[in-house]
Amino acid sequence: MAENKTMMQYFEWYLPNDGFWWKRCAAKAANLAELGVTDVWLPPAYKGTSQEDVGYGVYDLYDLGEFDQKGTVRTKYGTKEEYLDAVRAFHEAGIRVYADIVLNHRMGGDELEDVTAVPVSPEDRNQQIGDEQTVRTWSRFTYPGRGGKYSSFIWNHTHFTGTDWDELSKEGGKIYRFSGKSWDPDTDPERGNFDYLMGMNVDMDNPEVVKELKNWLKWYAKEAGFDGLRLDAVKHISFPFYREFLADIRQETKKGFPAVGEYWSGDVNRLLYYLDQVDSEMSLFDVALHYHFFQAAEAGSEYDLRGLLPDTLVTARPERAVTFVDNHDTQLGQSLQSFVDDWFKPLAYAVILLRQEGTPCVFYTDYYGNPSYNRPLVPNLGKLMKLRRSYAYGEQADYLDEEHLIGWVRRGDAEHPGSGLAVVLSNAEGGTKRMEMGRAYAGVTFFDALDSTKEPVTIDGDGFGLFSAGEKSVSVWVQESALEDLTVNE
Repeated sequence: MAENKTMMQYFEWYLPNDGFWWKRCAAKAANLAELGVTDVWLPPAYKGTSQEDVGYGVYDLYDLGEFDQKGTVRTKYGTKEEYLDAVRAFHEAGIRVYADIVLNHRMGGDELEDVTAVPVSPEDRNQQIGDEQTVRTWSRFTYPGRGGKYSSFIWNHTHFTGTDWDELSKEGGKIYRFSGKSWDPDTDPERGNFDYLMGMNVDMDNPEVVKELKNWLKWYAKEAGFDGLRLDAVKHISFPFYREFLADIRQETKKGFPAVGEYWSGDVNRLLYYLDQVDSEMSLFDVALHYHFFQAAEAGSEYDLRGLLPDTLVTARPERAVTFVDNHDTQLGQSLQSFVDDWFKPLAYAVILLRQEGTPCVFYTDYYGNPSYNRPLVPNLGKLMKLRRSYAYGEQADYLDEEHLIGWVRRGDAEHPGSGLAVVLSNAEGGTKRMEMGRAYAGVTFFDALDSTKEPVTIDGDGFGLFSAGEKSVSVWVQESALEDLTVNE
């Protein structure tokens, strides 16, 4: 039986701009492997609009911290060689690397162009709200610091469909669609049409653009040697684009390139529709489940835990669900802020790490904390990751039948000695659930690996145990032999 996959998002929004991040990644690779991390998602590695850029204000996809552009050689995270060293360190530790791919937009152009355009409503991008006019845009990207190395492609206004800035009027808050261009019809229907997100909006219908992006990805994959792709903002890009793009690049490179897309919608039906449109060429982050966690944490004991898993991607299509509790966009102060409250995070992580459905993604800040921004680490998260690595195997039986107390068991398998566990979580006063581990466990004593419930549980002759959890907490019950394996070394 295959080992459990666990991804970690190894960055967050508020990392220091000291240029040491890639070195920190390399230094921590072995520790992550020992925790059971099998895949790591790294931040965008290419040059943004400034050294402070987290990586999503893309300027030059070919500059991995190699050229003097935008006032810096290194990116926020370090130099190109340090990035390549980090990838190698993860590989040496047996961890696959996912590169963050941001194709929707460009920012920080090098030269201005005068373009004919029409203003559209920010709330309904299909609605024109003014006459055709000339706008002056930063739409020409010449990359003088790179001087044509790796690619001589020069971007101009014909490679984009719109912008949100006119250098003539210097008025913000407007969106301009270039004359002769149209928004891609196959995007999310929010705001009429959500093709436009920010900056210079890349025209995915332009064959020159598609050819250049394919050439870039082939170069990037060869240069960096990553294993998979995290695809940013897929709801804003023509739905057929990634279906064809991924199929083509996999065929050309003879590499599988597993991919996970960010389609930001709490409506599981939108996620399922997108997967169908791209022929399931990728997985998606389970945004619907994230919002269930957020709502449960906000509501406290008013939330019915029986509603935690229905209407989520991990329930509807588990083989395509990457589950998560929080990420860099949901952090406090960010545009999609929906940070799950601290008390509920151990419960949420138990759900994504210890159930058989989906691939969990652990957030960097939840594991390490961030004292500079008053963010504590999630208690026992390292233990939960190790429990997944070694003990969350075998048949799963659910006991998701009470409003404030739910649980499940994993009955273990022969390939993982000592595996099998029972999980109970409560969002109210706590309680006990009678759950069946199986007759093979009759007489075996289980202990709470999280040490919140002191009294052990012995399985009866019929294979059942009375497993409990305390008030607003989670307990994970394992055999005594497993307890010795749960020490977490940083």
